[in-house]
Amino acid sequence: MSATEDTEALTALCARLARIPTATLSSQLIKRGLRATYIGGARRLVGTDAICGPAFTVRFIPGREDRTVPESYAWPGALPAAMDAAPPGSVVVIDANGHRGAGTFGDIFAGRLKVRQVRGIVCDGAARDLPGLERVGLPVWADGTCAPPSIGGLTFAGWGDPIGCGGAAVYPGDIIVADRDGALVVPVAVAGEIAAPAEEQDRFETWVQARVEEGRPLVGLYPADAGTLAEYRNHQEAR
Repeated sequence: MSATEDTEALTALCARLARIPTATLSSQLIKRGLRATYIGGARRLVGTDAICGPAFTVRFIPGREDRTVPESYAWPGALPAAMDAAPPGSVVVIDANGHRGAGTFGDIFAGRLKVRQVRGIVCDGAARDLPGLERVGLPVWADGTCAPPSIGGLTFAGWGDPIGCGGAAVYPGDIIVADRDGALVVPVAVAGEIAAPAEEQDRFETWVQARVEEGRPLVGLYPADAGTLAEYRNHQEAR
């Protein structure tokens, strides 16, 4: 494939994965032995739709007084440079060490990312400037909000490297899917592999939910026994 074809294929795959609940994707990853893929602490603060895109990683470390100074934002290669470097279509994933007392980004940084056509931000720490973030409208997942800026407790350490975010390892380019249930890391090597079975699981579970609402008991229905699977297959063929 050419670079253009690769980009188009990735865009199509991300659009496909964004339509699948993270709960379903998580089940498919666990079936493949991948358990530590959920980003703990990242809950949706801004936006209504699910997002999906390759990870652009940003890393913070615990703050130290000689580095957590206002002047640090203007140092070469500082946090503003990371915001300028995030590529279109990506999801910015911020390792904030789970620190909830220092906001790693606010409305101005989010505004820049929106202009860059970034899909959203996922962070295991806090955001700040929530009213401004809501006005910007860029989707945000974070562990709450706070008033102090990042230098209130964290030191910016760089971008484009593997990080740990909310207990999950995130490598640059990993596929990030985020919805109302939170944010999930899908290793790029298995992202295409799980799409079709995840879609089928979602169809089956939608059918099961309808049977539950009809009054069917769960035993034999979910998990499905041979009779239930045959009934489901007949239903799909009839459609």
